[in-house]
Order: sequence, then C-alpha cells, then structure tokens
Amino acid sequence: MKIRFYHARILTMKEKEAVFEGEVHIKDDWIVYVGTAKDAPKDSWDREIDANGNLLMPGFKNAHTHSAMTLLRSYADDLSLQDWLYQKVFPIESRLTDDAIYWGSVLAIMEYLSGGITAGFDMYMRCEHTARASLDTGFRMVFCGSVNDFTGSVPQMEEDYYRYNDEKADLLSYQLGFHAEYTTKREILEQIAALSQKLKAPVYMHNSETKKEVEECKKRYGKTPMTFLDSIGMFEYGGGGFHCVHMTKEDMLLCQKKKIWVITNPSSNCKLASGIAPIREMDAMGIPLAIGTDGAASNNCLDMFREMFLVTGLQKLRCKDAAAMDANRVLQMATTGSAHAMGLDECDTLEAGKKADMILIDLACPNMQPIHNITKNLVYSGSKQNIKMTMINGRILYEDGRYHIGVEEKEVYQRVNSVLFR
Repeated sequence: MKIRFYHARILTMKEKEAVFEGEVHIKDDWIVYVGTAKDAPKDSWDREIDANGNLLMPGFKNAHTHSAMTLLRSYADDLSLQDWLYQKVFPIESRLTDDAIYWGSVLAIMEYLSGGITAGFDMYMRCEHTARASLDTGFRMVFCGSVNDFTGSVPQMEEDYYRYNDEKADLLSYQLGFHAEYTTKREILEQIAALSQKLKAPVYMHNSETKKEVEECKKRYGKTPMTFLDSIGMFEYGGGGFHCVHMTKEDMLLCQKKKIWVITNPSSNCKLASGIAPIREMDAMGIPLAIGTDGAASNNCLDMFREMFLVTGLQKLRCKDAAAMDANRVLQMATTGSAHAMGLDECDTLEAGKKADMILIDLACPNMQPIHNITKNLVYSGSKQNIKMTMINGRILYEDGRYHIGVEEKEVYQRVNSVLFR
C-alpha cells in the first residue's frame, strides 16, 4: 500500500535535525521519502493523509515490558517488591492459561498503540502466545528470554532465538535473557553465558533493582549482580539491565566499558519504592540508555509519556538540579535509544530506507499549545491524548481513537475480565 502524508511537521529523530515541514511517503512497510513538499516525488497513492500541521515522528519503543501482566493490573498494589513478587505475582502466574496470556497481550498491545508505542521488548513466559497476539494484531515485538529456576530452560531459549530471528518473521525478533540473578541458580546462569558466547549475542535481565537484591548477591558471590554476571562471561557480547537502580561506580564503569544498555523504568521503581536510578551519572559516562514501562502489574500504566516525564523529573530531584536531565535527551532515549537497545536499527528514525513505524501527534490540544518548543512539550506536557495515529510496518493500527487490529475492543475487555482472579 502506498500512503502519502502531507502538510506535516516532521521530527525524524536523526541527530541534530530540527523539526521541519514536509511530507512522508510510505510504500508497503518502508519509508521511501522524507523531505519538503517542494522536493517530493510525484506518484499515485492508495491513500493521502493531510496532517494539518500535526507532528509525524518515530514511535516510542517500550524497552522493558511484560505484556500479559495487564491481567494483574491493580491486583497486588501497595506491597513491597519481594512480597508483591513472591506472595502475589508468582502464585497467580502459575495459574495463567495459554489463552489468558494471549488476551492479556492483546490488551497490552491496544494500550501500546493508543500511547504511540510501536514496539515492545517483552519478557514473559510462554512467549508463543504473545507472539500470536502480535502477529494477529500487526504489532512489532522483540522477545527477551525469561529463564529462571521456575520456568523455561536454556535449550528452549536457544530454540526460540532461532525461531523468532528467522528473516521471514518480520514483526518478531528475540534476544537472550533471564529473569534475574536472584531467581536463577549459578548453573543456569553459566549455561546462558555459554549460549551467549556460542551465538555471539547480548543478554538482558532484571539487574540491581533493589538494595536487598544487591546485598544478597554480595553474600552469595562477594560481588554485585552486575560484576558477578560479568565474572562468569555474561557480557562478552554486551546486553542490558532492566532497572539498574542500585549501581556502584564499578558497575557503571563495567557498563561504560562493555556498552551494556541500562533500561530505566521510573514509574515501577517509584511505585515499588525501589529507588531512583542514577541516570544522570550514567549518561555523563556515555552508558547507552533506554526507557521501558515495566509491566502493568507494577506500573500500572503502559504510558511512555509518563515514563519520560519521570526520567527527567526524578533526576532533577535526585541531583537537586533543575538542569540535570534535558528533555530532548530523554525523548531520544524513548525512541532511538530504546530501538537500538532492542536491536531494531531499522525502526529508529524517520528516513528513507527505514521501517514505516511512526506516530502522528495532535498539536491542536491545550496541553501542546503554544508551540514554543515541540520536543519539550512532548516530554513535559504531552500525554496519550495527543496520539492521533500509530502506524507499524506501514499499517495504520490506531487512528482517531479507533483500533484496526482485527478484533473489537468489547471482545478483548470481555476476555480479560473472564480471567479475573477470585
């Protein structure tokens, strides 16, 4: 399908490229032109969309999530992390059916789309059901291995790695990963490190989320989670840590040296009282940074606008410096940074030759006026109400409040409410 967007403000997210007025042309799943109207090639179109001066930009990439955990939204709130996880989440997850995981994932995808998120980095058990939900709806998903002592296995993870990284699986891909050091015994961790070296692939995991996690790892191995995992060869090909709240200087130097991604999740860390990650310090060291929402059981909202505001706001508070974290850097973390953390290099910017994953921001709203600075507005006053359209792989999946994902909203809501826990 060939689609032309015109009369648009365009934010490509290419480095040092300012917002400009022009057109974006789509052919099937690719962007074929981004530029001024004057230089735009003439063609015939299946659809022409007048953007009316609104903003086209790359979609947000949710670099850490547990999609099917929408099923646990508001089920286990106001608890400490350890109580939340071991007394509530793990027992319920042992009861989830394949069908429940599918519909919980569809619900999450709807929330992603209405919030301008065009890809998710999903860590959850039995990922084949979330994969089916992604393909059925047209959503782009990168899976992260979730092996631990209770679920999954290293051989299964290797099988999934080959399955979802098949070049024919355009919307799906896979990265090696495990839940966390504290839920995974050393023998399994060493097997994962060996698999990483065999495949020459990065590894991702929850890392240094709480003080308790770090202190218990020190008691077991005499090292922090980050340095322990490095000592067994986990980061020979890079990777990433989700949360990374309680990081030592040695941890951060390791991330700097090996270009290990830090994916911050400020809403979840606030709600579970885990702490505030030292993002400003890590940014100053050149550590690669990205943003995720975490799952709806701990957030409880899959909203990148809220995450962006908290990334900058919490760093200002933590550092007692209103200049601590520039909004434009945070916007980069939520788009191109997260894309690169997930291995989605073809989905990072708006330019010819990239995948047609983009969003249209409604600027004709009170919270986006006046337009002194569009990018600052996005981070400091933007919200999900400003998402007019979300396109993935050249398909418009959400537009003006309506979903085009092959299933009606009412059915999704009925399905997820039928698996309420009693």
